Amino acid sequence: MADIIKTATRDAYGKALVELGDKYSNIRVLDADLAAATKTGMFKKAHPDKFYDCGIAESNMMGIAAGLSTAGFVVFASSFAMFAAGRAFEQVRNTICYPHLNVKIGATHAGISVGEDGASHQCCEDIALMRSIPNMTIINPADDIEAHAAVFAAYEMNGPCYMRFGRLAVPRLFDENYKFEIGKGVYLKEGTDVTIIATGLLVGPALEAAEALNNEGISAAVINMATIKPIDRDIIVDAANKTGCIVTAEEHNIIGGLGSAVAEVVCETKPVPVVRLGVNDEFGKSGPALELLDIFGLNAKGVIEKAKAAISLK
Repeated sequence: MADIIKTATRDAYGKALVELGDKYSNIRVLDADLAAATKTGMFKKAHPDKFYDCGIAESNMMGIAAGLSTAGFVVFASSFAMFAAGRAFEQVRNTICYPHLNVKIGATHAGISVGEDGASHQCCEDIALMRSIPNMTIINPADDIEAHAAVFAAYEMNGPCYMRFGRLAVPRLFDENYKFEIGKGVYLKEGTDVTIIATGLLVGPALEAAEALNNEGISAAVINMATIKPIDRDIIVDAANKTGCIVTAEEHNIIGGLGSAVAEVVCETKPVPVVRLGVNDEFGKSGPALELLDIFGLNAKGVIEKAKAAISLK
């Protein structure tokens, strides 16, 4: 069996930015003194004339990004999710999204898997924050292939975009032929008893859980929902019709993230049980990333438990 390739999505972000810089003259990349961690340092090395370090000042960075975009540049502004979505929320809302400017936010180090950096840096609220802002598109890729494609898709779309990347190296799920489209969910596995809708780091465990459930005689479908906003309403309704219950899985607070987005669609269109797996409205803690994911139940075992709970509600 071939070795499993594991790559952090933040690494794919950095590589994709370099390729965009090679191809287009109108790209500009901004960072908040975290270029080594966000991987924008790759772009800085390749295209120093197109890179700006704004210092530890994310709010100001978003204003600079907005200004550059009005001059015709496609701007990628990068920092940790906690600071890009949290510290700079007002500037993202009023300076970027309100005038619908062409700024892309590359937010790295999201979720519990930040690990030893602890609760202050483990941002599990960023999707909820960004979902609440009109005009914002939100992408949360599952592996390096999807992350790379998402960066190119963000460049090509017009308007604000929030891309969520992780620190932890995760298994590669897709090959080079994988087609990514903003706003579209993708069936990775068909099933008849329960649908698992996962995003980001939880897509891999969702597939593991589906295989284990299948061995128990439970047919589980798996949908990869890389775009949280706009959410793919059609595929959610289709899943509700096919299996009659849904589990959502995300490395984010269960309030305001994927689970909330899916539940909103289901309540409005095809009411079926929706059981959410995520961070249970609590702060994280310091520790090795993989151990923390197990502590918080963000693994295949957690998905299996939620799937059985959803089935019992039908």
